[in-house]
This record gives sequence, C-alpha cells and structure tokens, in this order.
Amino acid sequence: MGILNNEKYLKLLKKEVVPALGCTEPVAVALAAARGRKILGKTPEKIEVLVSSNIFKNGMGVGIPGTGMVGLKIAIALAVVAGNSDKMLEVLSETDEKDVEEAKEYLEKTEIKIGIKENSEKLYIECNAWSGNDHSRVVIKNCHTTIVYESLNDEILKCEKKQIESVSKEKIQEIEIEMSIKDIFDFSTTHPIEELSFILEGATMNKKISEEGLKNTYGLQVGKKIMENIEKGLLCNDMMTHAMAITAAASDARMAGCTLPAMSNSGSGNQGITVFMPITAVAEMMEIENEKYIRALIIGNLVAIHIKRYLGRLSALCGCVVASAGASCGIVYMLGGEIKELNYAIKNMIANITGMICDGAKTGCGLKVSTGVSSAVQSALLALDGIVVSKDEGIIDECVEKTIKNLAKIGSEAMNETDRCILKIMMCK
Repeated sequence: MGILNNEKYLKLLKKEVVPALGCTEPVAVALAAARGRKILGKTPEKIEVLVSSNIFKNGMGVGIPGTGMVGLKIAIALAVVAGNSDKMLEVLSETDEKDVEEAKEYLEKTEIKIGIKENSEKLYIECNAWSGNDHSRVVIKNCHTTIVYESLNDEILKCEKKQIESVSKEKIQEIEIEMSIKDIFDFSTTHPIEELSFILEGATMNKKISEEGLKNTYGLQVGKKIMENIEKGLLCNDMMTHAMAITAAASDARMAGCTLPAMSNSGSGNQGITVFMPITAVAEMMEIENEKYIRALIIGNLVAIHIKRYLGRLSALCGCVVASAGASCGIVYMLGGEIKELNYAIKNMIANITGMICDGAKTGCGLKVSTGVSSAVQSALLALDGIVVSKDEGIIDECVEKTIKNLAKIGSEAMNETDRCILKIMMCK
C-alpha cells in the first residue's frame, strides 16, 4: 500500500471516529437548530423542522443528555437556548442545569413543529426559524455534520450545490479511497504505531461512559445487570460475558441521556461503543500488549467504516451488525489471527445477525448491542479455529468483499419496505 493511501486511511479515521454527546440523530437536529438561531441573531419565536423518516425514527424515544427527557423537541429547545454549533456533534456539551430549565420553559411557550420530509435522502434535516419578519433556514444532508445550505431571509449564506442535488444512494464519499479488508489489515498492522496511537482516546472515552453505565441506573441496565448476575454466580465472568457487559453498559448510559460523550464511528456513538468496547474487554482479560491493542482498534474501526460505505449512514439494519463485525476482526487479530481469519469472522458475523432491525434509538439498544458483541466473540473464536460459513449458504460468497456488498444490498435496498413498516408502527402507537 502506498504512502498516499496510508494518509487517506488516517484522514478517514480522524473524520469518521469523532466524539459525540448524545444520540447523533437528535444531536444533528440540535446542530441545525443552534446554527439557525445563530444566523437569526436572536431567539426564534417559531421553529419548524423537517427530517427524513430515519432521523425521525431515531429521535423519538432516545434520551437527550442532561434533560431527563426524550425526543427531538427538547433537543431543539436546548440547542436554541445554549447550543454551540461550532462544537458540531458536541453542540450540547456546554449546557448546564440552568440551561435545561430555561429550555423546558422555552419549549412550553414556543411553537416547535416536527415533520417528515417525504422522498428525501435517509439523512436529511431542515430547520426553519422565525423571529418577527426574519427567517433562517439550515439544511443538513447525507452526513450528521454536513451543513449544505444556510439562508437569512432572501440572502443565501451557504449553498453546496453538489450536496443539495439529489443522489440515489448516500455514501461516505468525502475522502475518495479504494478500501478492502486486505488493505485495511495491511495498513493497520504495518503503519508506524506512533501515528495510530490517537485511537486510544476513543477507547478511554468509551470506557469512561461504560463505567458510568455500570455504576449508575440507566435505561434497561443491560450491562449493569450482566455484571450483577456474574457476582451472583448466575453468569460466568468469561471473555464473552465481560465484553457484553461493558459494551452494553456504555450504550445503556448513552441512550438514557448520560452527559458523557462517546467516541463515534461513521456518525454513530453506539457504533463507536460497539467497536471499541469488545476489543478493549478482550485486551484487558487476555492482557494484550499495547501495540497489538492499538492496531486491533484501528482494524475494528476501519472495517466498520468500510462496511458503512456500502450500507449508508442510516438504514433499517441495526448499526451494531456493522460495528460488531469490526469488533470481531479486532478480536481475531489480538488473538493471533491473520487476514484469512478476519475474512472468516466477517462471513460468520454476516451469516449470523444480518436482518437485525433498527426500530429507533432508545434504551433498548443495549440489548441489541449485547447480542452483537456475543456474536462478535463467537464469530472470532470460530474463525480462529478455521471455521467459516461456506459460500454455498445464504448470502455468503467466496469473496469477503462480495459478502459485504450482499449485506449492504439487504440493508440499503431490500429492507426499505421494512423501514417504512417500522416507522408506521412507531407513529401509530
């Protein structure tokens, strides 16, 4: 692999693995609202937000950090009152209890409407804000932090024409690079370690939110209860169970509105958690030396990014399927596997949990995360023993890259009707 491609991999990691406070869908809506208020130059008297169905689905039932409330409206109100749009996915990180109370008061007295933008890209947010005769408009599209349009009254302040135009399929296109599992493995295992050590920041960040989830009561307490059942002797403290516990605990805390940030992957904090934490759990239990641990984290994050490039940012397929496939590859590498075993692990993962639906961001995500982690460890251990689901079965192909594309085709095309059905069910409750 050439030096140029190595630099592109580093740029890709630093773009797609970034801190995020709160679930990234309502946070992206908060970003649009904060930016709209900044352009307006005063507090809006009325706000209307149009979002794609996937954004709506992921914003309905998830906790907004520090508020004790769920949903897009409180995220918008808090962003208007005290959001900092310069902080991007950490737009709400500078808010405090006083701001939350002010946001709740603002929500009570201000008209905030949320609607679904029909026939839009899967990631679309449009925020219109009015105060007197002034009107601001902000559009985010295709990526949680990509603001493609801004205007104040009749003056267009920003217009990214290429982004505004319709695209048939959203992908992570900003950094052009041909990726493959082989190239990911070669880069991750040979690139100078001092240039990869930045990835430890993500491990530290996600471990901190995991510890918070284990210590306190968040959501369904999936991770915390696994640990308690280990202490009761009902579960064994083995590698798989430990990985499930500490990963689910981080998701529990994040989905319930914990005020700690998570290191995300491909625009999702839960995906970042599901890549980082299982690899961290195995590294701790097996006492993996630091350099191998760092390289495993790089492998895991890049594999997840690679699969996401085909699948798109949002779909009816739960993101933990992608993220736990990345984690499985990192585990394989730490336990002595090479490129062949990485390919086996990915095939085993895709054969196992493809089809897990995304029915919105919520406290129940901890259960799905724990399932993904269980599959990641199991798939890795089978791969290390030379066991793989054969090309004659289901959607598995001899070529791992074709197998990944088959997964993406199911998640981005075949499950579109599933996505619509899920949204109808959620909106009719």
